[in-house]
Amino acid sequence: MKKSIFEKEWKALGTDIYVQIVNDGILSRLEIERIFLEISDIYIRQEKIFSRFEEESELSQINVHLGEFIEVSQEMLAIAEKSIEYFQESEEIFDPRILDVLEKIGYEKSFQKNNFEGAVENIKEAGKRNLKEDLQIKKGKVKFLRRMDFSGIAKGYITDRIADFLCQKGFQNFLVDSGGDMYASGKDSEQDKWGIALEGSEDENKVILELSDEAVATSGNVRKHWERNGRKFHHLINPHQPNYFSFDLQSVTVVEKTAEKADFLAKYLFLLGLEKGIALANERGSRAFFLKANGEIIKSKHV
Repeated sequence: MKKSIFEKEWKALGTDIYVQIVNDGILSRLEIERIFLEISDIYIRQEKIFSRFEEESELSQINVHLGEFIEVSQEMLAIAEKSIEYFQESEEIFDPRILDVLEKIGYEKSFQKNNFEGAVENIKEAGKRNLKEDLQIKKGKVKFLRRMDFSGIAKGYITDRIADFLCQKGFQNFLVDSGGDMYASGKDSEQDKWGIALEGSEDENKVILELSDEAVATSGNVRKHWERNGRKFHHLINPHQPNYFSFDLQSVTVVEKTAEKADFLAKYLFLLGLEKGIALANERGSRAFFLKANGEIIKSKHV
């Protein structure tokens, strides 16, 4: 039996937000509308923590007080700890210390407001310092010795927080989409798994991902790319090759248990490139999709 749905779209985190809740008779329409307002407030609060474009955000304030231990929110503490874990797990490819590189190649403001004009500064490879030296955590406080940008996992992390919130409210069937970072809980209104179209797949190559209590995230250069002085750039930085911007792949999509993990792995596999990325996805047992520049889709063996 088909169930009724409640859905809402709006802008947050510099992207499109979409949330659909399947009505299981838990709450009235008015109560669900209040839930949507609470969800919107969570997105606003999280953006005030993690945005590098807002001068008053928690992240920006820590970035201007380098060398000081600062008491931070539980959210900032969690993402700082996760970043260190992912830095180690990715053989130091995932690294939040890429902010200087992003600014040097012209990505200084939110993407929609940035004009990407001016010369590109020469970028030197980052030093071999362990992230733990520049990102220190002690008793609920953090200290940056270099400026950080946690956007590599923040959107996935926030998506998971929205999913947690809805679960705590008693909902079992819902979809949260934070600009492509998604969590699909339970079943859709037809009581089937959620059908999510693979980003970049079209017409006869269209791929539908069937998800239930799973997340999906896509990282690539399709939306955020630009050109300066005849050179092409995108926002995904390998700290070991900060002057190299590959366009062999358009994107990598990963299905995982959490949006945060999917977000991390999609970026990691993209930066590894097709050959190494597919090998690692197969080794890990990851469900991963690699979209090549020519539109061809390469799937890991666990898809």
